This record gives sequence, structure tokens and C-alpha cells, in this order.
Amino acid sequence: MRTFWTLTISMLAQSIGNVMVSKGMKSVSQADGLFPAVLQAAQQPWVIGGTLLLVVFFALYATALSWADLSFVLPVTAFGYVLNAAFARFFLDEPISLTRWAGTLLICVGVVLVARTPATTPSPVLEGAPGMR
Repeated sequence: MRTFWTLTISMLAQSIGNVMVSKGMKSVSQADGLFPAVLQAAQQPWVIGGTLLLVVFFALYATALSWADLSFVLPVTAFGYVLNAAFARFFLDEPISLTRWAGTLLICVGVVLVARTPATTPSPVLEGAPGMR
């Protein structure tokens, strides 16, 4: 259950963080060069808040990796792509084509398939291997 809640909160933090960064970056003018653009973006409250939420996402993601397989955690967190598309549509008024929604649905199917497997793969016991009994 801890894996479920950790990954759920991490996906929400990631999706909300992405929306906030996107909203903030839309207000950054076309700065001449990378450094001026970064300085301008760093002053945007939406970018700062979104970046903090992305840090929360990464911390929770890393925590989940400490007790579950990467081959489980990464596909399950892909559901965040679905949230990103939905949040972009409803909070940023971005148009989402039918093809993009279809791709999002395919991601959902993959997430369901992976989520039905155990979070960790049991290690095989190798008889006769040094250090193994």
C-alpha cells in the first residue's frame, strides 16, 4: 500500500509541477541566450513552485525505487503522462487531439498490465553458487 500512495502522490506532484512550469515559462519573453532565459524563468513564481513540486516528485520516485523494481515503478509512473495531458487540457486550455488521447489510452492499458504484477521480483536461489545455501 505504501508503494501505491508514494507513486500516486509522486505522479500528482509531477503533473502539477509540469503544469506550473509550463504556465510560468509562457510568461518568459524570448530572452537572447540560455543564461538570460534561465534568470528570467527563475524569477517566475509558477516556475519556482513547479520546480519544487518536481523535486518532491523525484524524492518520492527515488523512495519508491528503494523498495520496488525499476521495471515496475517506471511504467506505473507513466500514468503521470495521462495526468499531464488532462491537466494541460483543463488548466492550460491546450487542445488535445484525438490521436493524443488514443495514445494516452494506450499508456493507461500498459499501466494496468504492469500494476497487476508484483512490485518486486523475487531473486532466484542459485544452488551451489558461492555464498548461497
